[in-house]
Amino acid sequence: MQTDIDPRSLIGRKAFDRSGHKIGTVDEVYLDDATGVPEWAAVRTGLFSRDAFVPLEPSELAGDGLHIPYERALIKDAPDFGVGRHLSPEQELQLYRHYSMALPPPPPTAPDTDFGRLAGEGGA
Repeated sequence: MQTDIDPRSLIGRKAFDRSGHKIGTVDEVYLDDATGVPEWAAVRTGLFSRDAFVPLEPSELAGDGLHIPYERALIKDAPDFGVGRHLSPEQELQLYRHYSMALPPPPPTAPDTDFGRLAGEGGA
């Protein structure tokens, strides 16, 4: 995904799975503490629903929506940690495993950095 996009501009956008089916609406965006780059989005997945966390990379912002290159069932089964909270390193690890994604290399200066700061929060 483009790194020059204001993460707050993603909130409220429709989210679509790899087949183009609407899965919900972006509720929150989480930034990597070390880089400040948007890394995860919480997508509200229905009327009586929960938030499914999705990776912003390799997702794409196209038109008015966020297109996530995973199947709807996988997205809906993603861990829900509740919105408005900081993602712990353990929670982020669960998300990487859920999506079968390679783990990013640890930051050279802070190997135990806590990830998942909400967009708009102050510094670490």
